[in-house]
Amino acid sequence: MHPGPPLSRREWLQRAHGGCGALALAALLRDEAAARDPLAAHPGHHPARADAVIFLFATGGVSHVDTFDHKPLLDRDHGKTITASRWLNQSGAYERFLIRSRWGFRRHGSSGTWVSELFPHVAGVVDDLCLLNAMHCDSDGHDKATLAAHTGSAQFARPSLGSWVSYGLGSENANLPSFLVLAPAAPYAGAQTWGSDFLPACHQGTHVVPGPEPLANVRPRVAAADMQALELDLLARRNRRHRERAGADAGLDARIRSFETAFGMQRAAPEAFDCSGETAETLALYGVEPGSTAGFGWQCLMARRLVERGVRCVELIDVGSSNNWDSHATMTDHERLAGNVDRPIAALVTDLKRRGILERTLVVWTTEFGRTPFNQTRDHAGREHHNLCFTSWLAGGGVRAGLVHGRSDDHGILPVEGAVHTHDLHATILHQLGIDHERLTFRHAGRDFRLTDVAGRVVREILA
Repeated sequence: MHPGPPLSRREWLQRAHGGCGALALAALLRDEAAARDPLAAHPGHHPARADAVIFLFATGGVSHVDTFDHKPLLDRDHGKTITASRWLNQSGAYERFLIRSRWGFRRHGSSGTWVSELFPHVAGVVDDLCLLNAMHCDSDGHDKATLAAHTGSAQFARPSLGSWVSYGLGSENANLPSFLVLAPAAPYAGAQTWGSDFLPACHQGTHVVPGPEPLANVRPRVAAADMQALELDLLARRNRRHRERAGADAGLDARIRSFETAFGMQRAAPEAFDCSGETAETLALYGVEPGSTAGFGWQCLMARRLVERGVRCVELIDVGSSNNWDSHATMTDHERLAGNVDRPIAALVTDLKRRGILERTLVVWTTEFGRTPFNQTRDHAGREHHNLCFTSWLAGGGVRAGLVHGRSDDHGILPVEGAVHTHDLHATILHQLGIDHERLTFRHAGRDFRLTDVAGRVVREILA
């Protein structure tokens, strides 16, 4: 009797059994899978306070002095002139008129944090938030500032925050993308905001558009699952042989992983996006009508369901570049846009907390920049771009709740205490996920790149 063809290492390991050999086999297979699969879950550089991040991006530039940065002296000095050092992306000396907010502010929660009447529901969860009232960034142009808010670079396309998180930690669910973006349209800077650039393509964001059929290209095919598994296995073997002949090929690895994820998504994604099992109380909390798959409430509910299922990073964008917070002509736009997101955001924080998930999920709300507390005339109804000072906030994931960090001057023009740059925010997000922002690098074009470039510090003052 002639022996059969020699077994491959993997086949030999798969046939091994018994006692310590079985334990060693499991470890070897895990190591082999991690080396082959760029999305295999792996630990960070230090113990993490959060397992996932939900990144809420308000595109267009939300006015800090009308939302979370209360400035009573701006009310008092309405109509008075000041000399601004920057105007419409130009530095200089510009005489401008201070413009008060048209909305009132009140203290809320046991923390006594000031919140505008634009956000009554968010005000109800303010004790769970950590406000950053002295944010600043490098550009007051939409495209550049949006790119910087997502990638750390205002000048060049670079991997997005979500892609770096996926690259740094891998996925906890092999059947779902590690980075998902739920957005009715792309913000300024387009799909670059969730692109992976020079990182392996498997780390780019998967864009889901809310609406009648958000998963139009994903169909559960239970009856054909066995046949598809055979086809996928055959394709994987052929791809592996090609890789053995041709050597390392990041593009091929990404294609192999995309086929595997697509196969798993046919079962996992429809279940993850199916809200029929949610209670009427939960749907009402988010303001979601039964059967609806549109609106920011649905996006927030999906974010909770996705992080529950091991998705590392979920980004929610409320509107696109043609319909956003860019209130040049009239600030009344803010009232409509705040009304769209206020209740869902508060519901997300509430729901995560009551399910015991908030402490391991970092929620981040930000925008590309703020808006000027001044304008060219006393009676101007809008505000212009202002990158020198704006507000962001975080919740959960090991940050201090009920804290207001940083302070702007009396009129909200410049930070005077606790300034936080976009690089610092990114460094802090990574830190809470267990990643050292200085050690998470990727070699490209002859140098090591990182999300925070050559800057950034962890804002330890806000950590619990």
